Amino acid sequence: MSQVTKRALEQSLKNLLLKKPLTKITVADITEDCGINRMTFYYHFKDIYDLVEWSCMEDARCALEGKKTYDTWQEGLLQIFEAVLENKPFIMNVYRCVHREQVERYLKPLVDKLVFDVINEEPDAERVRDEDKAFIARAYSYLFIGVMLDWVKDDMKADPKDIVERLMTLIRGSVSEALKRFRY
Repeated sequence: MSQVTKRALEQSLKNLLLKKPLTKITVADITEDCGINRMTFYYHFKDIYDLVEWSCMEDARCALEGKKTYDTWQEGLLQIFEAVLENKPFIMNVYRCVHREQVERYLKPLVDKLVFDVINEEPDAERVRDEDKAFIARAYSYLFIGVMLDWVKDDMKADPKDIVERLMTLIRGSVSEALKRFRY
């Protein structure tokens, strides 16, 4: 039941974001739209920004479900872009109301984990220290998040497929090469 309530709160927030900016939405607005009391909201989230973070993480997690392997991560990355585009009013409103660093904080753990899992599938990964693999994952994560945030800032005009294809062209083979350089 907890997930159902969280999803209902998320949907109410997204509905309200179509009408007004995040900074003008209150917990009372969300609970009224959702048909629950304020205490139920606070049982699940500490504030509206906690709900926003949860919503972003859940949408991204769903987009990546089953797409965390070397063979499927390009598809997973594309699905993240498509999920962001599908939720454009929500994302644009959040992007305009919170600092870029906050949005990065939402995305970073998810993208870091995706890249780290892909790195661990590489043949040379077992001969590279975990801290070096984490460093490589973080570097790629910054690349992906930076490109995505620039795309959001530019009002999501570019085709996500083109962006992901260009990214994959740029990095094709580079993960393997980076691991070879860090081997012990």
